[in-house]
Amino acid sequence: MINPTRMPKSWYSKRLAGVGSLILGSLLFSACGATVEPPKPVYLTAAGSTTMTPLVEELALAFQERQPSVTIEVDGGGSRLGQDLAAAGQTDLGLTSWLADGPPDGLQATVIARDGIALIVHPTNPITGLTLLQAHDLFAGRTAYWQELGAPLGPVQAVSREDGSGTRAAFESVVMAGDRVTLTALVMPNSQAVVDYVASDPTAIGYVSMGYVDGSVRPLPIEGLLPTPDNVSRGEYHLTRELILLSKPRAQPEVRGFLEFALSPAGQAIVARRYGRVR
Repeated sequence: MINPTRMPKSWYSKRLAGVGSLILGSLLFSACGATVEPPKPVYLTAAGSTTMTPLVEELALAFQERQPSVTIEVDGGGSRLGQDLAAAGQTDLGLTSWLADGPPDGLQATVIARDGIALIVHPTNPITGLTLLQAHDLFAGRTAYWQELGAPLGPVQAVSREDGSGTRAAFESVVMAGDRVTLTALVMPNSQAVVDYVASDPTAIGYVSMGYVDGSVRPLPIEGLLPTPDNVSRGEYHLTRELILLSKPRAQPEVRGFLEFALSPAGQAIVARRYGRVR
């Protein structure tokens, strides 16, 4: 029989270490045998402003890299449709580029970017800039020939947007001041269609979100300023508007997470590639 009072201390240390190893091994075995449930997939929808769809798609992809279990499907349809779908609970996020009277009842509005409406012409158009009054008269049909502004191009072809477009609503509010766009204007279904047409016609002038301006057209300074991200962010450009996401006040956590991401430094860095930051 072993007399414990005569055993060296090192014997006790070894015994305790052995017991500890057995316990740790049991815990590790249990942990390895446990099933770790992956996060359940979450599918969100966003719809509305065609101006906003490329931006929201970029934000959604970046958000999904951080939250792989969340998928956000983004569709267009126009600002008015975005408001209607969000109000009816048929989309998680309504995209709208114009809210003259505030958000519809039961919805909250989150401003994620500032946009400048650019007046664009063909690169060969020699006009160097416009005042707001000159822009009004061009789209109202009062200035019917480019020669009246010193450009030997013949008749002006105005290019407008469809009913329900937030870009059109904002343009009519700021530039047209209650007057109608001329009935001879061509009506296009989205900003890209406006860009494509103006790029093909030296006599055309259209208006689009600044995010759609590319090398195929030339934006005109308005009252001496171009719609750059800095000018728009500071509110110095006259045709500035807000890009807004509409959601239910008690939306699910993933919706709130996306809104927070859009306003985070990472989200606003994506915004600043083409638009004015809000933070």
